[in-house]
Amino acid sequence: MRQVLPRGLLLLAMMVFADLALAQQGALTVPRDLRQLTDRAAHIVRGNVVSARMARHPELDVQMLVVTMRVRETLKGRHQDTFTFRQYVWDRRDPGKPAAYLKGDDVLLLMIAPSRYGLSSPAGLGQGSFRIVRAADGREMAVNGHGNARLFEGLQAQATKDGIALSPASSQLLQRQPQGPVDARGLMDLIRAFASRSR
Repeated sequence: MRQVLPRGLLLLAMMVFADLALAQQGALTVPRDLRQLTDRAAHIVRGNVVSARMARHPELDVQMLVVTMRVRETLKGRHQDTFTFRQYVWDRRDPGKPAAYLKGDDVLLLMIAPSRYGLSSPAGLGQGSFRIVRAADGREMAVNGHGNARLFEGLQAQATKDGIALSPASSQLLQRQPQGPVDARGLMDLIRAFASRSR
């Protein structure tokens, strides 16, 4: 009986900690609209992934993902030819593994400012990381890690309130408020418009 009780308590503790870990992961991805993601981002860059690898942080002794990309366009922040970020990976099941950034991938990243330890991540985690692909008709389409869910909610009214002049492609996005892949140019125009108001 004495051996069964400690094992039972250990099992119970493991279940509680597993639930807390899952709850924390969910809390870290509160839905954000594009304006909120743009405001939160210190750097917004589009480019191609050069490399993505796991490494140990030299000071904190934790796992981190190190991603380097060749920059094609800078929408917010100082332009650099290459952009590297280091993201803390507390759970190996986290979508922030190297497989999320494959060499050559065309990505648009809305990155928060690095912490004092040099760690950063896309704003809203998967919400601020867009993969850009070509549709069958040749158009460039962008989709984030949440399928663009709730990305455009309320932005038409916000743009009007802020006096932001929208491109035709951006206006079309806000009128339709689609989910799933969207026109990359319209998305980038919209990001630039919201980024310019916060400068």
